[in-house]
Order: sequence, then C-alpha cells, then structure tokens
Amino acid sequence: MEVMSLNSLALIKQSASDFANLHIHPYVMEWDEAQHFPVDLFRKLGELGFMGVLVPEIYGGSGLGYQEYITVIEEIAKVCGSIGLSVAAHNSLCTNHILMFGNEEQKSTYLPRLASGEWIGAWGLTEPNTGSDAMRMKCVAEKDGDYYVINGTKNWITHGKSGNVAVVLVRTGDLLDSHGITAFIIEHGTPGFKSGKKENKLGMRASETAELIFDNCRIHKSQILGQVGEGFIQAMKILDGGRISIAALSLGIAKGAYEASVKYAQEREQFGKPIAHFQAISFKLADMATKIEAAELLTRQAGELKDRNKKVTKQSAMAKYYASEIAVQIATDAIQIFGGYGYTKDYPVEKYYRDAKLCTIGEGTSEIQKLVISREILRESK
Repeated sequence: MEVMSLNSLALIKQSASDFANLHIHPYVMEWDEAQHFPVDLFRKLGELGFMGVLVPEIYGGSGLGYQEYITVIEEIAKVCGSIGLSVAAHNSLCTNHILMFGNEEQKSTYLPRLASGEWIGAWGLTEPNTGSDAMRMKCVAEKDGDYYVINGTKNWITHGKSGNVAVVLVRTGDLLDSHGITAFIIEHGTPGFKSGKKENKLGMRASETAELIFDNCRIHKSQILGQVGEGFIQAMKILDGGRISIAALSLGIAKGAYEASVKYAQEREQFGKPIAHFQAISFKLADMATKIEAAELLTRQAGELKDRNKKVTKQSAMAKYYASEIAVQIATDAIQIFGGYGYTKDYPVEKYYRDAKLCTIGEGTSEIQKLVISREILRESK
C-alpha cells in the first residue's frame, strides 16, 4: 500500500508539474504585469481534478488526501505563486468549508461545480478593520422571517470579483461573542451582493483580490452552513487546514527560487569559474536547501496528521510560520545570487521575492502563528 501511495504521489507530482510548465509558465509575467486572473485556466485545472483535490468522488472530486494536495500546490507554486495561491484558496477555504460543514443538499449542489472548476469559490472573513481580530467584524445579518438581511463589507477576498459562490462569515449575535458569527453560502448575482475594489498588489498579482459588498442582501436560512452561531468555530477549523495550504504554497515558491539559483550559480562565471564554486554562494545554497528540507518535513507532518483526522492546530501553524518565513529568506538570497540580473523582470527570482511576502501575511500573519503555537504549547504543558 505504501509503495502504491508513493507511486500515486509521483504521478500527481509529474502531472501538476507538466501542467504548470505547459499552461502557466509561458504566461507568468504577462498575467503578473496585467494583474490578469486567468479564469479559463481553472477550468483546465478542474479537468485534472486539481480544483477538488480533497472532495470525495461522489461529489465529483478527486478524493485524495493532504499529501497529494500539498504536492499539487507546491508544483504549481514553483512556476507561479499567484496560480498556486488561487488553487489553494479555492480548495482549502470555500470548497473545504462546504465539504466539512455543509448538509447533503448543500454539498450536492455546490461541490460538483467547484471540484470541476466550472465554478470558482471565494471565502470571506476579513474586513477593512478586522483582520486578525475577526470577532469584531461589522458585517452583520439580521433575521427577517426565513431570511437574513446582510449589510457590510469584506476585503482582501481571493476571487472577490470572479468567484461564482462565496462562503461568508457574518455577525448574527453580539460583538466579541465567539458564538455570534454565522457562515452563509452566497452566490454571485444575488441581489444586494456585489464586488468592490480590486487590489493593486506587490505580488501574487494574477490571483484576484477584491472587496465583497453587501447592501440589504437577503439570504434564505437554507444557505446557512451548520447552525446559527457556529461560523467562528468553523472558520478556525478551516484555517487549520488552510495553513497547510499556505505552507505548501511557501514551499513551492522557495523551491522555485532555490532551483533557479542553483542553475544560475552553475552557469554564471566570475573570476574564471562558476560562482557556485565560491564559498559565499555555495554556503547560501546549503542554507537554502536545509531550510527547504525542514519546511517540507513540517508541512508533510501537518498533512499526515490532517489525513488521520488528528488535531493539527499547532503543527499547521508551525508549518505555515516556518515555511512562509523561509520562503522570504530564500527568495531574498536568490536575488543576491543573481545580483543585478535578479533585480530585473527578465529573470524569475524577482517575482518569487514579491510573491513570497504574502505567505507571511495571508491566513494569519507570522505573529498570529506564534500566538497560536505558544497557546498550544502552554495548553499542552498543563
């Protein structure tokens, strides 16, 4: 069984790598410069099963686990962090929230469309004034018979414009009440629901980020995920898995920058020999390789625990924190190895540098990860 699993993982790795090199690599800088979100690409990704990696086959998904999922994100991110981010957000946030907490009707309605790539999913938690402090959200839903009337704004939402459906967390109870937030499934085109400003970003520019605006948006109670008031608790569980996604994304970006650096260091000559032969450069490569190995072990460990339905809060936070931070470090070292060429858009490492930073911010900043880790450590010590 283990050999079969390894063979399966190798096939998925090759499939994702081949797809990324054929369908993404030629357009990376074109999409980045134009901030173009290539919707049609995600239909193709859906055909390969990469838009529903964790979704069971009965709902049209691939029915795979977190090891395969990590591999898919990593291989895509090695070529383009933006596309890796969008695949990760679609799978781990919107789609996974419906999979984990939806009823049978909701799962049968939405998962096949999301897993096939026919529909693209968004997930709305963050607001203009509430990022890490999510329990102070001001987007509220007031009950009106069998409906809820939603008013407020969400921002920094991946696929905020192009998403066909969004899982949105809104306040249905008192401020600061962890049982006062509810998750709703809201389809694009619902009256009172529209997209707002699209962000002009430093990196991840081909992954769309925009506002969601709700103006007396009426949503039937049948669109609630789970029970009223469970939304915040659900979101924390979703983010446990989402952190594995960002760790995998970070790992892919780090590997992309590292592999480009190894290749360049062997080709670029100074003082009559390849710069890889100089200790200053070779030691950088050694540090990069070691950091990547450690980040991968943390990420794979978190994925293994998730596949066994074990608690993963601490391990996923550690993986996300470490992998995202070393991605930034490795991308920085990559530019240094490339020298002046690394600072230009003619070479790939400047984009890895820009993309990597988001990984230390999205789905919980590095500071929030340290808070989560320290709380878990202290809880375990009692």
